[in-house]
Amino acid sequence: MARPHAAQSEPLPLATLDRAQAVPALIGKAEDFLIVAGLAGAAQELTAMTADAPGVFGLGGAMGAAPMMGLGLALAQPQRRVLVVTGDGELLMNLGALASIAVMAPGNLALICVDNAHYGETGNQDSHTGLGVRLDRIAAGAGFPTVATINTEAELHAAKALLREDGAPRFILLRVKDGPPPRIKREMQPAILRTRFRAHALR
Repeated sequence: MARPHAAQSEPLPLATLDRAQAVPALIGKAEDFLIVAGLAGAAQELTAMTADAPGVFGLGGAMGAAPMMGLGLALAQPQRRVLVVTGDGELLMNLGALASIAVMAPGNLALICVDNAHYGETGNQDSHTGLGVRLDRIAAGAGFPTVATINTEAELHAAKALLREDGAPRFILLRVKDGPPPRIKREMQPAILRTRFRAHALR
């Protein structure tokens, strides 16, 4: 079997941020958003941050779905800020979503990709981003007018404000070192999640 080769792109610095601290620091007050959290790490982190609040729709098993669900939500709720939080492995499953979001251009949508360069849901195998694939450049190439890459704590504050701007979709690549997300019990029944999230979104 052929060995994978590193992508020919400018290398990023070694990731040093701890996801357990960086994700809450970047998002801040989660109540500012309607949130779609991708499966595994993202859903665990957002559940831990918000004590399983109804404004977070955490996916389970629907790998690749979070960005498009966020797009639909942003278009349906133009007066609300919508935040998608997903991982590099999940986003790699559905890169076409970035093009759709950029073309539809909802000004109330922001997307955070928590990039630890691993597929945490399926055994922690190396993902393509560990071989040099640049999701920030892919987002820019897809047409996102605002793209930010976070490698250090110093960059978190400016990006936190960026999440709360309106006018165009924003893409933030949050690079973190490999490590497990919080291990907590969360609601996994789709019907319950749908009902409570819908009630929260329409209030």
